[in-house]
Amino acid sequence: MTPDQLDAYIAAASAALDLPVAEEWKPAVRANLAVTLRFARLVDDMPLPDEAEPADLFRA
Repeated sequence: MTPDQLDAYIAAASAALDLPVAEEWKPAVRANLAVTLRFARLVDDMPLPDEAEPADLFRA
């Protein structure tokens, strides 16, 4: 996403959640969102075989 697209997303999400984001925080929010989207792409690009199934139980 471009910085303009991230700014538009931040504005829309902020309005939808009625959660104001101060101007001085917007660069940090944009940077965090960009990193989060990059991580999401890594997970999404991970190939899985058709037989892969979710684990029955996950414990940390």
